[in-house]
Amino acid sequence: MERISVFGYGTTTRPIVKLLNTQGIVCAIFDDVFKQASHDQEGNALLPSSWFDPQTSDLEILSPGIPPSHPLLQKAKHPISEYDYFYDQFSPEYNPQSIWISGTNGKTTTTEMLTLLLKDQGAKSGGNIGTPLAELYRQKPPLWVLETSSFTLHYTHRAYPTFYLLLPVREDHISWHTSFEAYVQAKLKPLLIMQQDTFALLPQEFAHRYEAKNFLGKAFYYQDIQTLAQDVGVDTHALHFKGPFLLDALLALQAAKIFSSRIDTTLLNTFKIGQHRMEEFHDSKGRLWVDDSKGTNVDATLEALKSYADKKIFLILGGDDKGADLRPIFELARGLDIEIFAIGSNEEKLCVLAREYACVLHPCAELKNAVNAIKERLGRDGVGLLSPAAASLDQFSSYKERGELFCQYVTEEE
Repeated sequence: MERISVFGYGTTTRPIVKLLNTQGIVCAIFDDVFKQASHDQEGNALLPSSWFDPQTSDLEILSPGIPPSHPLLQKAKHPISEYDYFYDQFSPEYNPQSIWISGTNGKTTTTEMLTLLLKDQGAKSGGNIGTPLAELYRQKPPLWVLETSSFTLHYTHRAYPTFYLLLPVREDHISWHTSFEAYVQAKLKPLLIMQQDTFALLPQEFAHRYEAKNFLGKAFYYQDIQTLAQDVGVDTHALHFKGPFLLDALLALQAAKIFSSRIDTTLLNTFKIGQHRMEEFHDSKGRLWVDDSKGTNVDATLEALKSYADKKIFLILGGDDKGADLRPIFELARGLDIEIFAIGSNEEKLCVLAREYACVLHPCAELKNAVNAIKERLGRDGVGLLSPAAASLDQFSSYKERGELFCQYVTEEE
C-alpha cells in the first residue's frame, strides 16, 4: 500500500486525510504544532515536522501555506499539491470541468459571483473557499469553480483548468515567494500547463509575457472597467456594485459569457458582498465605520482609501505585511485628509514611513487601542476605516476575528 505523508494539518488537508481513511489508507501527518508523536482515532500518525523521513514516504501531499523554504520541503522526494493529487484521481467516469480564479484581490467575491451565474450548470465553488477539494471529489459536481492561491499554483505541475480567470496582480506575499516576479510567475504558471480547447481571461498588461505568448488555448484580455463593460455588453449602471466589486462583477459576467455564451445581470444583482470586505456600518452616534479586515495587502487598502477620499479618514493600518512595500499607501495619504492608527508587528515600520512622508500617525499597538483613539476624534463627516494592508496572524486567528473584534470594539460602551 502506498505510504502517504501529509505536510500541514489545516483546512485543505484534513478533508483529504478523511477521504484517504475511507479508502483504507492511514497517513503520517507532519505539522509544526505537533511537539511529540501521537495518533488520532483513525490511526493517523501525528508527528513533529522534524520527524519526517523521506525513506518512509511514497507521496507527500502539501498544505499550500507551507513555504518552499520549510525544512519539510527540503527533505520531500515526492511533493504534490492537492490540485495535482485530485487531477490524478480523475477518470473517464468522472472528469469535471474546472474554472480557476486567481489574482491579488477579489478572488473570493469573483468566485462566488461566477458560481452563482453558472449554478444551472452544476457549478460548485471550492479551493480557498466553499467546499474542500476532497469533498468536491466525493460529491462529484460537473463544474468546479476554484479560488486558487499563488501558493497552490507554485506547487501545482500537472493539473490545469478548463478556464483560467486572473484578476489584477499587485504586490503581495513577497516574503513567501521571495520576489514580486516570482509571485507573478506563480500567477501565470497555469498558462504553461493548459492545453488546447482551454480559455483564459487575463489583464492586458500580461499579453507580452512569455507565459501568455506560449499559451495553447484562447486568451481574452481586459484593461479597465470601461473597456471590460463594453466587451461584456452591459451598462455599469445596471449593476448594483461599486468600487472594486464592480470589476469583480464584470469579470464574472465576462467569464460566464465566454464559458456559457450568456450573461444574467438580474441574477448577479442578487449577490451579496461577503463580510469584512468594505462593509459599512454606523455606531449609535451615526458615525460611519468600515470593516475592510479582508484588505490584507497594499492594493486592497489603496482601493479602500480611494473609495472614501472625500472624507476625513481615520485609518487602522498594520499587522504582518508579508514583506510588501507600503510606500504607495503613504504616497496616496499625502493627498488625503487622513490620520493613521498603527497596530501589529509592523508598527515600527509604519512609524518610520509616516515620518518620511510627514503623515499623522498614532502608534496604538493593538486594535482596541486604535478604535478607542478614533472614537475620540471621529465626527459624522469622517470615516473610521479598518483596512490594514496586512495579514492578521500576528495578533489574531484570522482576518474574520480581526473584523469581528473591530465591530465589537466600535459598538461597545456606547
